[in-house]
Amino acid sequence: MTVLVSGGTSQIGRFLLPRLVAAQLPVVALSRRAQAPQPGVDWQVGDMRALPFPQEPLQAIVSFAPLDAWGDWLARQHTAPAAKIIVTSSMSVLTKQGSAQADEQALVALLQRGEHNLATQAERLGMQWTVLRPTLVYGAGVDRSLTPIVARARRTRLFPIPMAHGLRQPVHADDIAQAVMAALRSDAAAGQTLQIGGGERLDYQQMFQRVRASMGMFTLPVYLPGAALRLLAATVPRARGPVSRLGQDLVADNSALTRSLGVTPRAFQPTPATWREAGR
Repeated sequence: MTVLVSGGTSQIGRFLLPRLVAAQLPVVALSRRAQAPQPGVDWQVGDMRALPFPQEPLQAIVSFAPLDAWGDWLARQHTAPAAKIIVTSSMSVLTKQGSAQADEQALVALLQRGEHNLATQAERLGMQWTVLRPTLVYGAGVDRSLTPIVARARRTRLFPIPMAHGLRQPVHADDIAQAVMAALRSDAAAGQTLQIGGGERLDYQQMFQRVRASMGMFTLPVYLPGAALRLLAATVPRARGPVSRLGQDLVADNSALTRSLGVTPRAFQPTPATWREAGR
């Protein structure tokens, strides 16, 4: 039976699609724009919010798209379109709960509503559901956190390193793809919301130092002490939330993930290839 993937061009999707094809699972991937042909993948152009009910039942829906959209779509259905739905949320639903920024509070509320609505609608339709909450995702060279810093450092040959020591746990996109594959094969994660972080916890400064070392070219490290970071937060409103969390530990507990799906994410060991687009 077919697996429908929403978000196939995302960083996780770029690793998941080849795994689905290798497993000889029929794949339909939904995109808002036309995509280049890909062996084993039936690309369809469309908006997931206007997706018609499938003509034949699906084995599963896998989504890296906004949670609220799928919950709303399921709410309009009278029968189950698939046996399973596996989606990604974010650890931000926990780590940004105490944020003083209105936009971050709104994000937390959106994630909470999305998770709840999706689970409620899936259960109404008799579908198994699994929600994965990843930490900072990297690996395909298209993330909006570490890759832009690398790109800027390549242009300027300067690499800013905040002198902060809150723990981080970056997770490789392919490890999330492996978790999705395991959830497709097994019912052990049905009805669960699972945290997924990388296999290594390191402090913020150490993470940035490791990213700099992985670039394969010389950049001058520019260390940013606490005073400079506080000044940044005071003068740039959008930086206040991120700066306020530099000393916090933003990590995940992988015990339920490993117990349910047998997935043990890798340590953070980036290379120059990490910052180039994968699968395209």
